[in-house]
Amino acid sequence: MSSFATLRADWQMETNSLSGPESIPLPGFIFICICSSAVSHCGVMRMIITLTNLVFLLVLTTSGLLVARTTPPSKLTETCDPLLQKGLEQCLVSLKLKKATDDKILSVALVDITNPSSPRIAYANPNEMMYAASLPKIAILLGAFERVASGEMDLDSKTREQLTRMIRNSSNQAATEMLNRVGKSYLADLLQSPRYRLYDLEKNGGLWVGKEYSKANVWKRDPLHNLSHGATALQVARFYYMMETGQLVSPELSQQMKSILAKPAINHKFVKGLMAVHPDSRIYRKSGTWREYHSDSAIIEHDGRRYIAVALAKNNRGGQWLTDLIVAMDELIFKSAPQKIAAHN
Repeated sequence: MSSFATLRADWQMETNSLSGPESIPLPGFIFICICSSAVSHCGVMRMIITLTNLVFLLVLTTSGLLVARTTPPSKLTETCDPLLQKGLEQCLVSLKLKKATDDKILSVALVDITNPSSPRIAYANPNEMMYAASLPKIAILLGAFERVASGEMDLDSKTREQLTRMIRNSSNQAATEMLNRVGKSYLADLLQSPRYRLYDLEKNGGLWVGKEYSKANVWKRDPLHNLSHGATALQVARFYYMMETGQLVSPELSQQMKSILAKPAINHKFVKGLMAVHPDSRIYRKSGTWREYHSDSAIIEHDGRRYIAVALAKNNRGGQWLTDLIVAMDELIFKSAPQKIAAHN
């Protein structure tokens, strides 16, 4: 036991001087000590018995650690998947939408998150900020759940019902009431916070809510584009990705936010297109419409695959563009699926 204690002290001193992946975990120390003891003091048979006990000990010791050391979720970057990007560009050409992207009146983000730790992304004009009408109500949803998490708001039946009407039915009254409960300044700071950066000056903006959804005056337009309700395709995609991977507020509250985005009540744009070809799809969605501005965003799940789709358009035909585009992007997700994942599903 004295030699074991000496080794334990030496190990502790050594690991204290290391950091990150270089440090030696306790199971590694136990392995070293038992193996050393087995070689120095035991015969071959006793060494086998000792090592058998070691395996059992390591299983018991590490079983709890394996849960605690779960690999953290990946970040959604702007590194395109070549196959998915090529497919998206071909979709835009076949739908005669290439000029719209060239003129920057259409922006698109498509992210395959069937394997959420390795998202595959493709896009057109991902950082082009546009007026997004009701789509930024998802930002109010985030603000409300942050207030809930801090104990400043109760997620009672009335609050949940108000949030549901704001998202599924796109109620402007519910959105205005909820925005005022969350706080305009609080929400603006939250969207720009280092934790979320859903409005990022270095990425040409992002999600912004600077006005009530009413006839009230604008509270604060976004700093870069002077928009009252704006978004970029990339930051909206990041919102959905963080929600899906439990990085919005908390894993539990991320799932509750997702449940509110389910069962969209308005059948147009993405929903209209998908219901025509895959009526069994599960859609978690928020759209927006005002004059010639059309936007839609969703997590879509069916037949073993899951993906994020976002599109923002400035054109009177934008609603039809998005209906046609989602059908093409859905097909692309399946055609471009990595073979090992496609075979697994």
